[in-house]
Order: sequence, then structure tokens, then C-alpha cells
Amino acid sequence: MQIPHDTRRALDVVVALVNTSVETEQPDGLSDVTALRGFVHDYAISDVGELSARDLAGVRTVRGKFAQVFAAPSSRVASVLINELVATAGTTPQLTNHDGYDWHVHYFAPGASVGDHLAADGGMALAFIVVSGEQERLRRCEAPDCRRAFVDLSRNRSRRYCDSRTCGNRLHVAAYRARRKSELESEPGSGRSGRSEQEEIVQGGEQQQAADNA
Repeated sequence: MQIPHDTRRALDVVVALVNTSVETEQPDGLSDVTALRGFVHDYAISDVGELSARDLAGVRTVRGKFAQVFAAPSSRVASVLINELVATAGTTPQLTNHDGYDWHVHYFAPGASVGDHLAADGGMALAFIVVSGEQERLRRCEAPDCRRAFVDLSRNRSRRYCDSRTCGNRLHVAAYRARRKSELESEPGSGRSGRSEQEEIVQGGEQQQAADNA
């Protein structure tokens, strides 16, 4: 799937913002204004002035809206949420080439709050996905103890985990051990296969990585 650079970057910020939520069973990544400043710095969000508790509340609201888009059961539901986001943000498209980046489009209005900034750029990036008929690429990790958001950019839409080298491998290890336990319980006298546990686990992880990248 071909995505313009600025849209891809906006999607990365959307995913990162959604994943600061306590829904992922981690501490809230936006617990205070200091944490918000860190997020703005880490993702090089431009044109942001001094941040306040009001900004924090606004960004948390936008985060919740983005999460609802990931959970939307249809493109129609997603479109309503996205339209609300970009309308509330006062979206104002403008070409810019700041900080060494080539020409690209900003959708937030000059002087917009950081919440409106994220809602405008992130909302339009999500709109691109919906318009392209690719809403199903907005996913949650299938690892039962994770649920982190991600955008599946594989060609065959096969990605299942936020990171196949962590969540994917953990599930491969658990599945392998459950399978071996079942085999040993059903055939007590059978010997182990020629391959080691580590070799089978690594192969399973490599297969999933290949599928994710396909």
C-alpha cells in the first residue's frame, strides 16, 4: 500500500498516541503535562507552544476519538468519527516545507492547540485509510495481553501483532510448549523431534515475521 510520507508520519503519531492509553494495560503514557511535553518532543510535533493542563485534557480527548476509529465496525461509523474530529479541529490545509522536510501538507490551522493539531493531521491521515478502502488495516495486536494499536501495511493484510519479534514470538513460545506438552502426555514413550525447542520457536517467529512483511 502506497502512503505519502506526511500521511505515514501522521499515522505513526496516531498509533503512538492511542498506545499511551491505559487500555493497553500499561500506565497512562499521558499522565501529566510533563509526559505530554515528552510526547510532543519525541514525535517532533511542530508549532506547539507552552503546554498546559487544558492541552493535556484536549489531547486525551483526541486520543479517545482515535481509539474509537480503530474500533469502528464499519467505514460509515469511522467516517462519522473522523468528520467530527477534523471539523472540531478547524482543519485548514496548507503546504509547508519546514525543518528540512520537502513540501507536504499540514491540516491544522495556524496557532491551533496541540489537540487540534493532532486531530486535524491525524484525522486526515485516518481519512486517507478509509477513502482507500483499507480500514481493516487499523488493528489491535492479537496477543491477548497486549491490545496495542498498529496499522497493518503488509501487502496481503496478514499482520497480527504490533511487533512480531515480541508479541509474536511470545505466542509462538507458548503455542510450542503447549503442543509439546500435549504430545508428551498422549505419547509418553515418544522421543523429542530432531530439532531443538529454540530452533522450532525461531522458525515460527521467522515465518510470522515473513508474513507480517509480505
